[in-house]
Amino acid sequence: MTDVPRLTDRSALERNRARANRKGAALFLHEVARDEIDDRLSMVNRTFTNPAIITGFPDFWAAHWPQAKIVPDDEVLDLEPAAHDLVIHAMSLHWANDPVGQVIQCRRALKADGLFLAVAFGGQTLADLRTALAEAESRVTGGLSPRIAPMAEIRDMGALLQRAGLALPVADAVPLRVSYPDTLALMRDLRAMGEGNALQARLRHPTRPQVLTQAAAIHAELAAGEDGRITETYEIVVLTGWAPDDSQPQPLRPGSAQTRLAEALGTKETPLRD
Repeated sequence: MTDVPRLTDRSALERNRARANRKGAALFLHEVARDEIDDRLSMVNRTFTNPAIITGFPDFWAAHWPQAKIVPDDEVLDLEPAAHDLVIHAMSLHWANDPVGQVIQCRRALKADGLFLAVAFGGQTLADLRTALAEAESRVTGGLSPRIAPMAEIRDMGALLQRAGLALPVADAVPLRVSYPDTLALMRDLRAMGEGNALQARLRHPTRPQVLTQAAAIHAELAAGEDGRITETYEIVVLTGWAPDDSQPQPLRPGSAQTRLAEALGTKETPLRD
């Protein structure tokens, strides 16, 4: 058997998170994710009694949900089958080597009609910074190296729910625009979030100063905001799905409709040509 390609260097990711925690992690995006989860749970007419939260920042999430089981975002999740009525995957799915496997494990941990919620970065996150770094490195070195995780588009992330066998899947995005004095301030913020480069295929030596200088100049043009500041986008994607249960709405059998769509819309039906 050949080794499965790995996106993330888990050792590097843990070092990044530990360093961020030691220096006081900048978790304002986790606060946004927490508020989005609270908002969606407030619309569910149910009390959850046995929640579990998968996260790389346990202290933050445990403080908000002291009754929840906090689970590290390891490749094999510490979850028992059919043990929870709510499973939240909190701001770490974008680092998973096997995101489908992560959602499937969460699905198996749910009781029937249990709720799965995931919040993670989407594909539009740091789009301008990604472009600036790629163009600068290409100019200076004549090549490219992985620097920002290839976060999935919302459509692909929504497909994870269906592949995992979750019912009533919903995926939506919350774009968040954040202003910084300059590109280096943004990079320092990413480091303080524990979101520095932890890609398996990353360069293992310091980036040339010329690359960073060029990237900052390009980024200043792409992301120019007010008062000489830059504005970058974080796309927060929220995934929602339910463990299947007979009590949930079921699709009708094809051909079982009693009323034509044209009648319901008050329009004339036009037959298609063979």
